Amino acid sequence: MHAPRISRGGRRVLAVTAVAALALTAAGCGDDGGGGSKNDKSDKSGGASNSSVSLPELGGQKLQVAAVWTGAEQENFRKVLDEFEKRTGAKVTFVPTGDSISTFLGTKIEGGQPPDVAMLPQVGVLRQFAKSGWAKPAGPGATAQLQKNYGKGWQDLGAYNGKQYGVYFKAANKSLIWYNTAVFENAGVKEPKTWDEFLKTAQTVADSGVEPVSIGGADGWTLTDWFENVYLSQAGPEKYDQLAQHRIKWTDPSVKQALTTLGRLFGKKELVVGGQSGALQTEFPKSVSQTFATDDKAGMVFEADFVAGVIGSETKAKVGSDAKVFPFPSVGDSSPVVSAGDAAVALKDGKGAQALLTFLASTDAARIWAQQGGFISPNKSLADSSYPDEVSRGIAKALIAAGDDFRFDMSDQAPAAFGGTKGSGEWKRLQDFLKNPKDVSGAQSKLEADAAKAYKNAG
Repeated sequence: MHAPRISRGGRRVLAVTAVAALALTAAGCGDDGGGGSKNDKSDKSGGASNSSVSLPELGGQKLQVAAVWTGAEQENFRKVLDEFEKRTGAKVTFVPTGDSISTFLGTKIEGGQPPDVAMLPQVGVLRQFAKSGWAKPAGPGATAQLQKNYGKGWQDLGAYNGKQYGVYFKAANKSLIWYNTAVFENAGVKEPKTWDEFLKTAQTVADSGVEPVSIGGADGWTLTDWFENVYLSQAGPEKYDQLAQHRIKWTDPSVKQALTTLGRLFGKKELVVGGQSGALQTEFPKSVSQTFATDDKAGMVFEADFVAGVIGSETKAKVGSDAKVFPFPSVGDSSPVVSAGDAAVALKDGKGAQALLTFLASTDAARIWAQQGGFISPNKSLADSSYPDEVSRGIAKALIAAGDDFRFDMSDQAPAAFGGTKGSGEWKRLQDFLKNPKDVSGAQSKLEADAAKAYKNAG
C-alpha cells in the first residue's frame, strides 16, 4: 500500500522573495468599501473584472455545511453563508466538527447523514474522500470560477485522478511570528531573522520580566506547524517532500536534527509562557489573546495569518500597531513558508451543494470574509483593498505573488490518523515531546510507528 498521492502544487516551496517579504509591512491600498452585495458588479482593483457570480434560486432548500471553525472564524464564515442565503433563498446550517474532522465526517457518512458540504483542512483527507467516492466532483459552475480566479497549484490541490473536487476557499501562511510591540520596545529588541537570533530575542524579553513565547500546546496541530517550519528551513524542500510522503522514516537523522533544534525552545521553561505544563494546557485562541492582553503576559506567538482574527475579536490590540508580524526565523539558508488551506467539498449530490461550491470559488464570497480580517484567500482576482489592514494585505500579496510555487502543510498531507486526529498520531507525539524535549529518539520512534501504521492503512 502507498501513501495518498500529493499533487504537483503541494510539492513546492513558497519562495518568499525580498519583495514578498517587504510586502508584510508595505503600505496597502485604501478600502474599496465593497460588501459583496448582489449588485456589486466589479472588484475595484484596477485589475481583472470580477462580475457578480450567478447562482440558482434554491427556494428554501436546507443545506448543512461542516467545518472545524469556532469563535471569530465561525462568525465570519457565517457572514459568507448569510450572503449565500440572501442570493439563493436557501437555508444553511453550520455544523461544528471539532478538531478530528475526518472522524466526525466518516461517522456521519457511514450513518447516511453527511452534510451537503464540508470544509476540509487536510488535503490527505480530501483525496481519501475522493478515492472512496464520498466526495462528489465539482460541477461546471464551480470549475469555471476556479479556472477564472485560482492558479493551477490551488486547483491541483483540490483535484484527484484528473477530476476537480475541492475549492480552496481559505488559505493560510503558517510561517509567521506575531509580537507585542510594547513588549519588544520595553525589552529593546528588534525582529529576529535567524533561529539563533530568535532564541536570543526570547531570552532578552524574558530578562525584561515578560514570558516571551506563547505556545498553544493543548492543540497538537500548532506543534506540527512548529516542527514543519524548522524542518523545511533546516532539512530543505526535498527532504520535506520525502517525509511528507513517508518516503523517509521519522527516525531519519534530519528529523532528529529538527527536533533537537526545536528542543532549544521547548526545553527552556523561562522562554515558554507557563513552562511546558502551562503550554500543554493552553489552547490556540488563548495563546494569542494572552500575548496581546493589556498586562503584557507574553511577547510572541507563532501561527498563521488567522491570528489576526483572534486579536481582533479577543483583545483590544490593533494589528499593525500593537501587534506586528515577522517571517518565521531561518534555521537553514532561508526562512521557511508553509502554506495550508480549507477546501470546500460536496458530500451530497444536488443543486444546493454545487451552488455553494460555486459561490465559495467566487470573488464575492472571498471579499466578505477578507473585510472582516483574519483571512487570506488564494483567489488571485480578489482586490488587495478587500483586506482591512496593511499586515493582511502584505501576507495576501506574498501568497498570490508566489503563484504555484509553495509547500503545503505536511501534517495536512498525511492520512488523518497520523496528521489530523486529536489525541493521537503526530499531534499526540509532539505534545509528548513538548512535555519532555530531551527524549528526541523516543519521540522519533513513536512518530515512525504511528506514521507507518497510518500510511499503510490509508492505501
